[in-house]
Amino acid sequence: MSLFGAMYTAISGLTAQSAAFSNISNNVANSQTVGYKQVGTNFEDYLTQSNATENQSGSVISLPDYENDVQGTLTSTTAPLNLAISGQGFFAVSETDGTTSTGAPTFATQQYYTRTGDFTMDANGYLVNSAGQTLNGWEVNSTTGVVDTSKLVPIQVSVSNYAPKATSTINLDAGLPATAPAPSTTGGPNVTSQLQVYDSEGTAHTVTLNWTQTSDGVWNAQVISPDDTVAGANGSSPTSTPGDLGTVTVTFGGTTNGAVDQSAAAGTPSGISVDSNDGGTITAPASNTTNAASFTFVANFGQGAQNVTVNLGNYGSSSGTTQYAGTAYQLNGLTQDGVAPGTFSSVTTTTSGDIQANYSNGKSLTIAQVPLTTFDAPDQLQSTNGQAYTATNNSGVALVGAAGSGRAGSLVTSAVESSNVDLATELSSLIVAQEAYSANAKVVTSADTLLQVTLDMKQA
Repeated sequence: MSLFGAMYTAISGLTAQSAAFSNISNNVANSQTVGYKQVGTNFEDYLTQSNATENQSGSVISLPDYENDVQGTLTSTTAPLNLAISGQGFFAVSETDGTTSTGAPTFATQQYYTRTGDFTMDANGYLVNSAGQTLNGWEVNSTTGVVDTSKLVPIQVSVSNYAPKATSTINLDAGLPATAPAPSTTGGPNVTSQLQVYDSEGTAHTVTLNWTQTSDGVWNAQVISPDDTVAGANGSSPTSTPGDLGTVTVTFGGTTNGAVDQSAAAGTPSGISVDSNDGGTITAPASNTTNAASFTFVANFGQGAQNVTVNLGNYGSSSGTTQYAGTAYQLNGLTQDGVAPGTFSSVTTTTSGDIQANYSNGKSLTIAQVPLTTFDAPDQLQSTNGQAYTATNNSGVALVGAAGSGRAGSLVTSAVESSNVDLATELSSLIVAQEAYSANAKVVTSADTLLQVTLDMKQA
């Protein structure tokens, strides 16, 4: 019985080493596969009987040793949509299971997880990796920027145009000189500011602020735009300069009702009022009734009345538009919230996981955010095709969170994670497995020889 037991044990050794060969072969074959995680081999002894006086031959089985949590080398690429994970976590991906009547893909409900991040954009605008899996993420409201973390959806990039936006607010950060320069023409302004605004169709128009100093710390700011078609109070024709949208008086560090304005430091805004010779439709808040030093003019570039508020800063604040000693006008900053139309140009990723669509007008929209999924026991995930995994009872539940939060690793853009297979180690393991297989085969042949000797004894 011992000879047969030894033979069966050796045969189980052959089977176990064959499994080790299979794992080594798979590792070597996928040594250049992006996101692949190597599989080692563990061996486990099964006893038949073992005590102080007898130890019978048992058997050995092989068990896969998954190394899903072992980091692979990160390799830089030139592809802007490639993503790699440094640390723990997986990308959530979906696989297609058909198409709609219009040819759009449909997705299976099964959730998959992968480290294969060589994503590119397909013909339908979805981000897919080399295994054909579609990247999932959180949707982002393009208007409010709010991230919907309640569900994961396949990320699709729209290549539609960027809609224009009419200018409604201008922020002027400038320094008016206390000693104003002489006007370039008789009766002309001392200082001129050029502002650019957009109408509802996205066409750019030039608006000019003509600053004329009337006394120390007091300026008249006339708003002019030659593109305005219906300028003037109550929609009438301008009373003075063509395109005259109105005039306001801006006071710096001045007085209120004859008394010193204690809230305004010298050189900072202390009041704004509409000039009595206003030739257009313009409004301004009463002096110091609000924190914002601003005025609003009404323009019409052919699409109807357009209200534009010019922010000069805050009353009594040294930021924004000020008047200090000097003879030169300084324009420090000028921003406005209007946008020209734009066409889709590209899509990029950020280290925070934002997927951004970029447009020809220089604007970008965040359309989705890529979170990472972690598990308590990532080595217990079930392997599937394409270097992907599914959750199991032993792996624990999927924990979805932003990159860099909790246990989730960080994202590296324009990079991929190479296979974590070490070829030198695999080749060494191959030699060991080969010798072990040969040794088990030798035991089988030796047991066969001994059994033959036993049979020959009977014949003799």
